[in-house]
Amino acid sequence: MILPRGEALLLPANPAFVWGTLGGAATAMIVQGQLAGPTVWLPDWLALVLAFWIVHQPRRIGVGVAFVAGLVIDVAYGSLLGQHALAYAVMGYGAVSLHRRVLWFDQRGQVLHVLPLFALTVGLQALVRWLAGDGAPPWAWLVSPLLTASAWPLATRALLAPQRRPPDPDETRPL
Repeated sequence: MILPRGEALLLPANPAFVWGTLGGAATAMIVQGQLAGPTVWLPDWLALVLAFWIVHQPRRIGVGVAFVAGLVIDVAYGSLLGQHALAYAVMGYGAVSLHRRVLWFDQRGQVLHVLPLFALTVGLQALVRWLAGDGAPPWAWLVSPLLTASAWPLATRALLAPQRRPPDPDETRPL
């Protein structure tokens, strides 16, 4: 099989790396929340990493993992229990339903496909807070999905890097 220029066969994803990146993203979100509070001027790192792994590894990471990750963030932030859990679970469902389509596109096309997922995530969080009596969110909340989606190419490069390493050459294997 001849691959197009610049394409390479990917090695299987290491489960420890997948779970480690999810834990690192959750830790980054918790530290970010402790230092500056939930801010709209930084990407939602956990939503980004969750969406990435749900798109690339849908059998390993799914809606249930997204829901539990949302509960962890809810507890860590002290926010309304279920706010992030609902938003991440719905985003996870959307990512699972789009995972085959997203992978056919280049980076710009992928960004355009995941942008509505991140916008839906922020919109659901704002809706839950509004229904709980917190009032309408500020207009600055529209920035967060754009920043998170714009970080998609960086996340793709960083999270697929361990899978792109060349396999050990061997005389008996053609790859």
